[in-house]
Amino acid sequence: MTEGSRLVVLEMTRIEATHLAGLVGQFVELLEDDVEGARTDDPAVARLVPPAYADDEEAAREFRSLTEDDLLSRRAADAHAVLSSLGPEIIDEDADLSLATVTDVITIPLDPNGVRSWLRTLAAVRLVLASRLGIIDDDDHSEDDPRFGIYDWLGFRLDGLVRAATED
Repeated sequence: MTEGSRLVVLEMTRIEATHLAGLVGQFVELLEDDVEGARTDDPAVARLVPPAYADDEEAAREFRSLTEDDLLSRRAADAHAVLSSLGPEIIDEDADLSLATVTDVITIPLDPNGVRSWLRTLAAVRLVLASRLGIIDDDDHSEDDPRFGIYDWLGFRLDGLVRAATED
């Protein structure tokens, strides 16, 4: 690491990490399916690449055609970095998740590049979930509605990671 960079250590239970790996894996599939030519009108994918020019639809379409594949590829690379940092034992779908292990706390050390990949990926997965749940702004979401639990958990993790990364 370079001078002035710091290591952030993220802690979560094994079951949280396993569920996160599943979400990020699904996110990668969404991105890679789209990048490989199966371009869709999926609102979740569109939310990941918002228009660059709100007042000029033609310019926005042209800009998107030039940048979308690269942006989605970088999002996929960030998501792969998150999966890699979780480790193979977490992303292994056949791993033993007995009651004794699900509450084990795992630690994930993140260098500055890792922190950036995590922040971008958690935010992007949260955007996809928001799109699927119909969340446009805070009024579209109720803390009492269990459908929003994962969305809220991702927000909690994002907030903690931002705080850890920016503490002096």
